[in-house]
Amino acid sequence: MLPEFVYKIATFEQWDEALEKGTFDGAPVDHEDGYIHFSTIGQVRETASKHFKGQDGLMLVKVATAPMARHYKMETSRGGALFPHLYARLPVGDAVIWEEMQLQADGSHRFPDWFAEDESRSA
Repeated sequence: MLPEFVYKIATFEQWDEALEKGTFDGAPVDHEDGYIHFSTIGQVRETASKHFKGQDGLMLVKVATAPMARHYKMETSRGGALFPHLYARLPVGDAVIWEEMQLQADGSHRFPDWFAEDESRSA
């Protein structure tokens, strides 16, 4: 079942370009794989740790899935878990909120306060 919201980690440059164009076409890994990778609320912290540790200049983007639901698929990925994949460009109007993920001294990221609120609501 498709979650109501999914999360994307993007660079400042990628998200700025999306805002200018009106659509997010994906990161290089998305282009390689043929779809835009997203994480559920329970997956995004591990995604940040595994794929973005130590990387500065990142945004966390919360996306509503309902407007483009027919283009999302929940597919098996890391560790056999189901991950949301978007087989289309993402209209930036589907993004509910986005904010910088602060890089901490240990290379991990501080997630925005609104994300912690999302986590507590989903628990």
